[in-house]
Amino acid sequence: MPVKQQNEGSKTTKFASSSELNSWKRGFTPQAEIWNGRMAIAGLIILLTILFVSNFIISG
Repeated sequence: MPVKQQNEGSKTTKFASSSELNSWKRGFTPQAEIWNGRMAIAGLIILLTILFVSNFIISG
């Protein structure tokens, strides 16, 4: 799914390629938002897995 990026100087819109969306860039960029979302979901899955396993071990 391409992301639109607007250039303030020329007011044109260009679509970001999939390789550009997966690159590591610093600052408030669409790439940073994508990676923040990925890391949030990974953390949620890890947390739920730990809770499930610990509950399974405690309750026997």
